[in-house]
Amino acid sequence: MTGLNRILYVEDEPDIREIGELALVDVAGFEVKACASGAEALEKGPAFGPDLVLLDVMMPGMDGITTFQKLRETPELAGTPVIFMTAKVQTTEVQRYLEMGALDVIPKPFDPMTLGETIRRIWSR
Repeated sequence: MTGLNRILYVEDEPDIREIGELALVDVAGFEVKACASGAEALEKGPAFGPDLVLLDVMMPGMDGITTFQKLRETPELAGTPVIFMTAKVQTTEVQRYLEMGALDVIPKPFDPMTLGETIRRIWSR
């Protein structure tokens, strides 16, 4: 795996998206493209060329699971690692995300001060 610099961040909730973006850009120093929906991520992701996708699970319209599947069908993003972010972190759900091919699951609410560090730790495994 190459270095981790560019993150495609998909989160439908504006307040959470803003906090996450601040945490990733200002605290952790990543280059971030924030998207409010799975559809927006599929539209803007290929041109952005992310090293990683940080993906909310519960979103209206296209949820995170469907977005993940569509990312895998998009040639430019098919091999891009995905980390899910969700409040639903029961063992069976986390297991399902990992079986789908996600790198890991970050529980919400997340700590903005350690989000970047958490992502780097997951990435380096």
